[in-house]
Amino acid sequence: MPEDPAFLRSLVGFARELRGSGMPVGPGDVITYCSAMSPLDPTDLLDLYWAGRITLVTRHDQIPVYDRVFRRFFLGDGEEEPTPSKPFSVKSRAEAQSVLEVPQTEPEQRGRDEQEARLGLVAADAAALRTKSFTRCTPEELAALRRIIKTITLTPPRRRSRRSVTAPAGRAPDLRRTLRATMRMHGEPAELFWRRRRLRLRPLTLILDVSGSMADYSRNLLQFAHSATRTAARVEVFCFGTRLTRITRELRRRRPDDALERAAQAVVDWEGGTRIGESLDAFVRDWGRRGVCRGGIVVVCSDGLDRGDPDTLAAAMDRLSRLCHRVVWLNPHKGDNADFRPNTLGMMVAAPHIDLLLSGHDLRSLEEFAASLPELR
Repeated sequence: MPEDPAFLRSLVGFARELRGSGMPVGPGDVITYCSAMSPLDPTDLLDLYWAGRITLVTRHDQIPVYDRVFRRFFLGDGEEEPTPSKPFSVKSRAEAQSVLEVPQTEPEQRGRDEQEARLGLVAADAAALRTKSFTRCTPEELAALRRIIKTITLTPPRRRSRRSVTAPAGRAPDLRRTLRATMRMHGEPAELFWRRRRLRLRPLTLILDVSGSMADYSRNLLQFAHSATRTAARVEVFCFGTRLTRITRELRRRRPDDALERAAQAVVDWEGGTRIGESLDAFVRDWGRRGVCRGGIVVVCSDGLDRGDPDTLAAAMDRLSRLCHRVVWLNPHKGDNADFRPNTLGMMVAAPHIDLLLSGHDLRSLEEFAASLPELR
């Protein structure tokens, strides 16, 4: 920290001017500013400017205020007479003004600063949007969220298959490889080789509710499903309202807009009624028994508002839980409530067969699902 009392008084006075102009500059910030100036030249306005901007400015919209106060305090801009000379020697006003303008007149530096500022704003906006519900987002924010959702990678858990592969260690010896090595040694005992069971990714099945009650979430969930088909190997996607529709082939398109448009054309009951029980029963009968979800992860995205027969839903969920490895349910009504309890008839009927209940109402909940998916053993 500088030892010159006059220099310290000048820095404290500058911080006081910033605080008077509305910037939240506290004592800790002033101490940090003084420490940053200790190895620098106090007669150099460029050092004074950038040390203060780095330590005292916390938001992008504070930069114009900081520039205005800095010019008024150190250069005398906006005053009838120039500011009296400070207790330490500084360059003339014209020289200091030219030095202060150097970072703004160099094209490469200015472009770099503007790019960093834009990146900082994008990062801040993305952090704020992660916890904002899809229902409260503007169209521009939803477009930004979909670009982020496109980058989420889904990795299903692995399971041991019946086939085996050569491994440095295992439970079963590799007799063929061991015998061949022994024959090459003319019958002398050779190294004992081993085999282990091969690991394969479990299949992932997404069943999305596109009824009227899910209208605020269905497009974002379809975007999430599209990214899943691009990143995971064995993914099947279905939609349902009053009937079940397979849209895996439609979502194989590279561009998300083309894929979602084709999916919307294939689903005839978009934003209509809801019959969860009949739709899940059709999935079990027509697809589940064929092995689509056998030993895999089934993700149902629905709010649980069912207009069908509860007994049909209970029977379908029971058969589905016995066919697949784990059942995950994304209910946007859960939100951030850790003590959420099912309050609709459909959710109360399905709850005993659900292994993991998440919300899926914002970006953070989708990221939590993606992070927890590999751990569903």
